Order: sequence, then structure tokens, then C-alpha cells
Amino acid sequence: MLVPMARYFEVHPDSPQRRAITQVADIVRAGGVIAYPTDSCYALGCLIGSRDGIARIRSIRHLDDRHHLTLVCQDFAQLGQFVYVANPVFRAIKAATPGSYTFILPATKDVPRVLQHRGKKTIGVRIPRHVVTQALLAELGEPLVSTTLLLPGQDEPMTQGWEISDLLGHAVDAVIDSGDCGTEPTTVIDFAQPEPEIVRRGAGDTSSFE
Repeated sequence: MLVPMARYFEVHPDSPQRRAITQVADIVRAGGVIAYPTDSCYALGCLIGSRDGIARIRSIRHLDDRHHLTLVCQDFAQLGQFVYVANPVFRAIKAATPGSYTFILPATKDVPRVLQHRGKKTIGVRIPRHVVTQALLAELGEPLVSTTLLLPGQDEPMTQGWEISDLLGHAVDAVIDSGDCGTEPTTVIDFAQPEPEIVRRGAGDTSSFE
């Protein structure tokens, strides 16, 4: 489905302009899909309750419903609304957040079934360190459903906001450009089993989980 050309927001990486953040949040609340920077890569995001937004994200990346999407949360308290964190792993996850990690954990009833891993009832969650992402999450008051902005046929995620706008301007509703945020995705750790498993080694240091 084609949409009008995406709105393009140049946002300072350390002192994000409140007006721009508010405008992006309004677009997200209206059901929009955005491209935004994180502390590992650019990502695509929409509201947790937006079935259309989730479908559009999957369409942009050519993902089927078996590919896991992630809930990007503002803080540990918000994360705790959507996943169960057992006492033995609480300290390890708490010490690693915010940061470039995605944790797979059992989902609570607040996570739509369409986002849960089939059969396991789990969901990936993360708390980014990026100032702009944090400002947006604070304005929204709820997490973003997200996936790394890695397009079909590309080997690395996109890193430049203007390039994303040129290429995906008719596929998303807004692009936040805060400069280069790197190409290395998060480290993914599965805590939904007796022993934690490092599913993907990425930007986050794995030494404390081994």
C-alpha cells in the first residue's frame, strides 16, 4: 500500500527538539510506521496495537509471520509490563540495560498473540540507550514494535536518514534523521529457557552472560 511521502525530521542526536519528537509521536499514535535511529542500527517501528503497522513493517522487509519482532521499551518498569522476568535473571538483565541487547522472555497477556513466538509464547524486548529513541518512547508512553531496518537483498542495515527517506519515502510515514548510528545489530539472548542462550552476537558485550 502506497502512502503519501514520509515526513522527514532532522533531530539533534544529543538534544532532540521537543516539537519534532511530539510530531513524530502523533504520527505513530495515528497508526503510522516510522524509521528511527537506535543505539545499534536504524529501525522500523509502530505501535504495539497497530495490526496495519505491523503488517506494513513485515511487507517492507519481506518478513513472514515467523520472523520475530521486538518491543522497544523506555525503561525496565515498562519492560516488566510485557515480559516475565524471573528472579535469577533479573539482575543480569537490569545491569545490561539500557544497551544494545535484545532479551527473549516469556510474554505477558499484554503482548498481542500476533507478536508472540508461536508455541513458546515469548517476545524479544530491549531498552535502547539512544537519546532520541528515549525521548520518543517517553513522549509515547508505550513501547514500539520494531525490527532492524535491513532491506531485502542488503547485507547491512541502512545508516543514513536521508537515504532512508529517498528509498522508503512512500513506504513509511516519517523518518527521523539523527546522523549515523552504526550498522551492528543488538546482541540477542534467550532467557526463556533453563540456561540462557546467546542467539546472536552483536553490539552488546556477551561476557557477563557466558
